[in-house]
Amino acid sequence: MPVVVIANPKGGVGKSTLATNVAGYYASKGHAVMLGDADRQQSSRLWLGLRPAEVRHISTWEMSADMIAKPPRGTTHVVIDTPAGLHGWRFNDVMKMADKIIVPLQPSVFDIFATRTFLDGLANSKYADKLQIGLVGMRVDARTIASSHLREFVDTLGLPVLTYLRDTQNYVHLAARGLTLFDVAPGRVEKDLAQWQPICEWLDA
Repeated sequence: MPVVVIANPKGGVGKSTLATNVAGYYASKGHAVMLGDADRQQSSRLWLGLRPAEVRHISTWEMSADMIAKPPRGTTHVVIDTPAGLHGWRFNDVMKMADKIIVPLQPSVFDIFATRTFLDGLANSKYADKLQIGLVGMRVDARTIASSHLREFVDTLGLPVLTYLRDTQNYVHLAARGLTLFDVAPGRVEKDLAQWQPICEWLDA
């Protein structure tokens, strides 16, 4: 059972956007998906409450502030949305379960430094050997200097950059209805699905 964790110590970098869409991708393939929300803000759980009954089902996973339990039987794929400042026992519990980690980062100097520290911590943790880590650039405008700085930074990390996602209101509008890119007609989100293709291939590998 693959467990995909979306993690970055910086808040507001797009973790919930990635988590919900990864869950939506797995659900679109017919998997029994459970979306866990270890963030106190419970953004992913709120999103699940907005999800229409007629689209592919994604189960919620009760993850209390004090305990992260194993997912129930029948689950085939797990996605975990994590809080900013993930550390300590919660970090250990999440990483113990994780198979793959997606680290979102934005073209901001603050995000870059916070992400560097987090990735260094992952590399030095006892879980480093078992984890597959992929980076995803969020809200990237290729025409900006900030975007160039982000690309220069990730080139120094020695980790795969899965893709760069553009800044678009599609994610905002879909999230407000409990939907993902994979729940609507492909023609409506063609550019975004093309950017997601490398993520999907990495998830399936």
